[in-house]
Amino acid sequence: MSPRVAKRAGEAGFTLIEALAALALTGLVLSALANITSQWLPNWNRGMERIQRSEAIGLALQRIGADLAAAEYVPASREQQKPLFDGSELSVMFVRTALGPNARVGLDVVRIGETTDRQGLVAVRSRAPFGPLLPVASVSEQLQFGDPVVLFRAPFRLSFSYAGKDRVWKSSWHDAEKLPAEIMLTVRDAATENVLSVSTVVSVHADAPAVAASCTQAGNDCKSDGSGKNSKDAAKDASAANAASPQSGPRL
Repeated sequence: MSPRVAKRAGEAGFTLIEALAALALTGLVLSALANITSQWLPNWNRGMERIQRSEAIGLALQRIGADLAAAEYVPASREQQKPLFDGSELSVMFVRTALGPNARVGLDVVRIGETTDRQGLVAVRSRAPFGPLLPVASVSEQLQFGDPVVLFRAPFRLSFSYAGKDRVWKSSWHDAEKLPAEIMLTVRDAATENVLSVSTVVSVHADAPAVAASCTQAGNDCKSDGSGKNSKDAAKDASAANAASPQSGPRL
């Protein structure tokens, strides 16, 4: 090896000062990145939590809306004509077709409302098999609700409002002749009292008893005229009376 090549080989590489300067610069860059990440990552996590909670609440409201839309005009017993529906500001109870993978064929009484557990307030859906109820006792005493499903927890709270065909909103719907036409679902953050944008309004599909609906589908009017006969029988009686009455002359 020539002396010139040996001299260049001895000069290759970094000096100790250059290596220390490179390490110091790398440390400054990593420190700046850590500082930026520590400020950005918590905000990103909070944003993701808000999105996930909004999606969970939205799915819960879709489930509640589907339940309420399927409410049926079913009286508590044969002696009663009013539908079994009881709504307050924080809970609602109604009758709908049994729903679920192992559900029996028939009707369920569904209750959606707030209750408490070890973690505080929680909105829960529960159900009970429907059967004829005694008019002498309250509905809550005769029904044994089970199969609770948690919809969402505090700090979010669910409230209900009810309106008929007149679109006048009320905070309760008790002992009414008809089902409400629309039900407003309001979700509020209890910490800030802000109403969430996922709040919605549900339209109830049923607005008449099943007997009246079947008569309408069959093309018959089954409404009573107050004398114990339906309008179809009354029409027959009227036709017979007209045939028996004397005619003044032929009609053109």
